[in-house]
Parts: sequence; structure tokens; C-alpha cells
Amino acid sequence: MPDQTDEANLLVVDDVPENLQALKALLQAPGMRVFFASSGEQALELLLAHEFALAILDVQMPGMDGFQLAELMRGTERTKQIPIVFVSAAGRELNYAFKGYESGAVDFMHKPLDTHAVRSKVSVFVDLYRNRKRLARQVDALRKSRLEQELLLDELRNTKSELEHAVRMRDDFMSIVSHELKTPLNTLILEVQLRKLQLQRGNLAAFGEERLGQMVDKDERQIHSLIRLIDDMLDVSRIRTGKLSIRPSSFDLTQLVANVLESFGAQMESSGCELHFDSCGALFGHWDEFRIEQVLANLLTNAMRYGAGKPVQVSVRLLEGGEACIAVRDQGVGIEDKNLQRIFCQFERVEGAGTSAGLGLGLFISEQIVKAHGGQLLVESEQGRGSLFSLILPTNAMD
Repeated sequence: MPDQTDEANLLVVDDVPENLQALKALLQAPGMRVFFASSGEQALELLLAHEFALAILDVQMPGMDGFQLAELMRGTERTKQIPIVFVSAAGRELNYAFKGYESGAVDFMHKPLDTHAVRSKVSVFVDLYRNRKRLARQVDALRKSRLEQELLLDELRNTKSELEHAVRMRDDFMSIVSHELKTPLNTLILEVQLRKLQLQRGNLAAFGEERLGQMVDKDERQIHSLIRLIDDMLDVSRIRTGKLSIRPSSFDLTQLVANVLESFGAQMESSGCELHFDSCGALFGHWDEFRIEQVLANLLTNAMRYGAGKPVQVSVRLLEGGEACIAVRDQGVGIEDKNLQRIFCQFERVEGAGTSAGLGLGLFISEQIVKAHGGQLLVESEQGRGSLFSLILPTNAMD
């Protein structure tokens, strides 16, 4: 039995009921539905409502005859491809046949009908229809398959590009880490070797109280530099695995900022950056004090690094929407528009922004910390005129 998707509809048009009944008995078969019309007008209604594999039209009908109906079918996009077979009781004159073919017929059958010939002709056209439908489905399936393959190929290209980028980032990261870790380590090693040489020579004067204090301070700075680099790498690992810990508590944000600025005072002075601080007064909220201090320290470090020794302005205020805002503005080299989003990517250090010390992780980590608080880290910048970083925090986000 033919598949349901291969079912074929046949249209039979004849104004004589007896002829319709005879064709009905002749054409009934599994997988075929036969529709009957007694006039050209009724046939047109069926043609608009259904798809047909074959139309069998009686030529001589009152009103619209078979030739006229065929010409209408050939002039309509929906029906012009339906094969038409004419049935006629007239003779077999060539002129009559030519008129039928000119009207769009593909074959003629003459009354009285030959049962075997009718079934054979109908079977041929139904098979052609089914084959055409199957071919159309196969073409459609191939088209869909091709689209899926193209989408898959695009995904593979994107994956390949992402993997290549990840490999480049890994290689760059390893190179940067190697350099950044070696710098303080080499300094420590040189200091230790120098002191060892002084001891071997018995030059204890090189270890006077003032000199010894300077050595300890220098060692401490190098050790803190190493710890900061290692902490950054650990934070990136925690962020990637979703294990960045946030431990909120209630505290005064203005006081925290004041404390951080005080600890940065000496560094700011040595870099030539004059600090200006403005606040709205006490501003309490529920945040992770250590993490917010970490973000602010990163913003201040960048302001010193790229601030060209010019003043740095820091402010704390309450926004109209109820959020707390810490703003850090420098007047340094600034950032090009095309790099404004890149600076928040890991291992990204914008070229041409002066010194490029560091792993390029600070702003990436800072933004992730702020997002974990339900806040935003925004930047406005103009090359050559400095940058403004705004740390916006909901006051009750961590309740």
C-alpha cells in the first residue's frame, strides 16, 4: 500500500452522472482519492481546494466546456502543472485533437472507454506524480541537510578560531607569567647573592641598621608583588570554575575608600599623582569588604600606571536609583574606543597605553567581582584625555 505521503488525488469532470459513476468504479484504488465535478465551475472550486495528480475532463459540457476549463487551468500558477486528459465521444479528427493539445491536454481518451487503457494511463500519471513528490522531498531533505552541514561547518570554524585564540592566550599568558614572576624573583636572588658576597668578605658594615631596614623593605615589596601575581592567577581559576567567594558584611563604603586612599598615599606621591577625594558622607551597604577593596586598589593602580603623573580624582556618592558609586578619574593617556571592551577581557593589555606591566587580569577580575555583587563596572575614556571608571553597587544586593 502506498505511503500516506504519496496519496494521489484525481479530478474527474463530466456533466453526465452515469459517466461519473462508471469512472468512479474504474478508478477506485488504494492510495488514490477521486473527486468528481459535474461542471467547469465546480471543478474550479475543487482545484482551488486540493492538489491533483491528474485531471480527466469531458470535452462536451454545457456552459464551460473542457477546452475552456483546460485553458483556465493552464493560465493559473496553482494548476498549470496538472496533467490533463480529455474524454470525448466525438470522432478522432486531427483538428479536434490539435485543439485539445493546444488547450493543454497531454492525452485523449475516446468513448466508449477502454477499461485497461484508462487504468494504464491513470497509473502512469499517478506514478509520475508520486515520483515527483518523492523527488521534491528528497531535494528538500538535501537542502536542509546542506544547511545543517553549513551551520555545523560554521560552528566548527568558530570553535577552531576560539581554540586557536585560547592557545594564543595560553602561550601569551605563560610568557607573561614567566616574565612577571622572574622579575621579583631575579631581584631577590641578586640581593641574596650580593649579601652572601658581603658576608663572605666579612663586610658587616653593609648590614648597618639603616641599610638593613632598606633591604627588608625591598624584599617585602618583591614578595608582595609575587603574592599579588599568584592571587590574581588563583582568582582567575576560581572565576572559571564558579568558585569566586563573596563574603558580604555591613560596612561604611566611604570609610573603606578613605582607608585605601591612605594606604596608597606614598605610592601616589612617588608617582607624582596628586589625590583628590570627595564623598557624600557615610554610605553603608552589604558587600564583601575585601573584594571591594581589591577592585578599588586595581583601579587606583591603573590610574597611577597610566595617569602620566597627573591628578587622580576619587569620589563616593549615592545615585538617584539608590546604588552606591565609586568613581576613579585620571587625566592620563586614555583608551581608544575600539579597546574599551577589550580591557575587561582576561590577559588583555592595551598596546600604546604606556607601560604594560602586569598579567592583564586586573580589570577582568574586578568586573567579575562587581558582577558577583549584582553591580556594574563602567568606563568612559578619550585617548589623550584620561579615563573615568565607575564602580556601581546595589546597597542591598547581598542581603
